[in-house]
Amino acid sequence: MTVRVRFAPSPTGMFHVGGARSALQNWIYARQQGGVFVLRVEDTDAARNRPEWTEGILSALDWIGIERGSYEGPYFQSANAEQHRAAAQKLYGLGRAYYCDCTREQVQARTGSQYQGYDGYHRDRNLGPGEGRALRFRTPDEGETVVVDLIRGEPTFENKLIEDFVIARGDGSPVFLLANVVDDMIMEISHVIRAEEHLPNTPKQQLLWEALGVKPPIWAHVPVVVNEKRQKLSKRRDKVALEAYKDEGYLASAMRNYLMLLGWAPSGDREIVAWSVIESEFRLEEVNPSPAFFDEKKLRAFNGDYIRALPVEEFIAACTPWLTGTDTIAPPPWQPDEFDPDAFAAVAALAQTRIAVMSEIVPNVDFLFLASPLVDEAAWAKTMKEGAAELLDAAIVAFEALETWDTDPLKTTLEQVGAERGLKLGKTQAPVRVAVTGRTVGLPLFESLVVLGRERTLARLRAARVRLP
Repeated sequence: MTVRVRFAPSPTGMFHVGGARSALQNWIYARQQGGVFVLRVEDTDAARNRPEWTEGILSALDWIGIERGSYEGPYFQSANAEQHRAAAQKLYGLGRAYYCDCTREQVQARTGSQYQGYDGYHRDRNLGPGEGRALRFRTPDEGETVVVDLIRGEPTFENKLIEDFVIARGDGSPVFLLANVVDDMIMEISHVIRAEEHLPNTPKQQLLWEALGVKPPIWAHVPVVVNEKRQKLSKRRDKVALEAYKDEGYLASAMRNYLMLLGWAPSGDREIVAWSVIESEFRLEEVNPSPAFFDEKKLRAFNGDYIRALPVEEFIAACTPWLTGTDTIAPPPWQPDEFDPDAFAAVAALAQTRIAVMSEIVPNVDFLFLASPLVDEAAWAKTMKEGAAELLDAAIVAFEALETWDTDPLKTTLEQVGAERGLKLGKTQAPVRVAVTGRTVGLPLFESLVVLGRERTLARLRAARVRLP
């Protein structure tokens, strides 16, 4: 049997990190088995679908390493509309489905409950097709439906507890349950690897497979992804869009490594591993069925580790879009001709150890490329207190007298300025840092002054001094 898996997102919004995790698991499983990964875009919700959401799906998959041309598709569910309708009519013809014109209010009035579900009122009334009449599947009265799941064992569902569910609406259009099954049949899907939230639908879909005379696929329901409150990640409440993390400057390699840890772990006491190791060691049957916590703080730390592991040349290349304003969510605060690649290369290794996401590179180095620093007014107020003016005066005089503008002389000189005033270096350099960079934290000060240069450093110290009383 050729293994054929599918990833079937709906183009109704940004690409969910949970969907990205499922896509990667399907992708790896197919590659391990020498099989095929199929992308199917479930686009039948015409009111919510947009072409840009479809392109967003393709771009997001590209970013995490599932690139266009390396998989089968994309197919579009809407192209199979006639097969969906034909399957519904086949089930009706086989006596496995029947028409019903009950409204929700009528069902609730008969059952006395809004939670009980459909009561089978039209099951044996032989109602024919007609306008506004939905088609319901005739669920077996007895027995059990056993779902063989690679992750969850054999969840068992009593058929009598499964209502006669709708498979086609009153206008004749098939619902998701049936369309999904028919699509999988058409595409000869052998394994359905998807999120746990779909498990309650699985016995219904398995009954449809069997009623249509086709052997069901092998199921595997991966754990739901939750937030710190152990609530399912929600687009309305949580940061779930993969594009948002990409735009903030998370590395694709870090993101896909972290996503694969949601419910699974590589061998040994390690989490950061090469993608080749993940592809080799991942086992679907080893996925933990318990909810998987998406820890944004941990992901951020993860990404920082990945950034620090980059060779400096690769780090510089990764920073370039942020520094030049190409392919980023926001342009830098300087003009393109103000950016000096040599100046950035001189501080790149220092900056690399201080950022956790790529977007943080801009505020770390902006002082190098702006005519004057962007001043953090809170930092200014905290630092430029009594004695700051005198200290800046002394630093200006001492720096003007330096023969060599280099790290060690700059540090020694400022230490002497502070010692004459009974100050340690940390207290002494704080006003200088704010005057030159606009902030109290950032790259090592003296290395920054070397790259900034004598004239620009002194100009900024003088400008800060003028601002002080």
